[in-house]
Amino acid sequence: MSAVQVLKKPKHIAIAKPKTTEHPYIVRVKGVCGGRPIIKGTRISVRDIAGLYKAGDTVEEILQTHPHLTPAAVHDAISYYHDHQSAIEQELRENRIEYILAKYNATLDERGRIIFPRKKRE
Repeated sequence: MSAVQVLKKPKHIAIAKPKTTEHPYIVRVKGVCGGRPIIKGTRISVRDIAGLYKAGDTVEEILQTHPHLTPAAVHDAISYYHDHQSAIEQELRENRIEYILAKYNATLDERGRIIFPRKKRE
């Protein structure tokens, strides 16, 4: 197999086109992060940025954590959060460990691993 063959995108893989939002740095892409809003060109969700922002991180601190982002992209994610606060707050709630444990009737073991109940065999 030649290097050109290796670099070609397989024909059977369809890449979803990003769906733009009213915010220039925020898109939704089917199949990426569940179609939730992300910063364009990344897999960093608005939810992730909102969580850091709500925890008290400044834009500068968020940029230290994610140096590949621009200040404009981070500000836009925060702006999107404020414009869609109820939806992003719901995402934040649904991603808390307490919610996941209750939803799946799971527990945490002494090492912090999630233990899911065994399915009953029929």
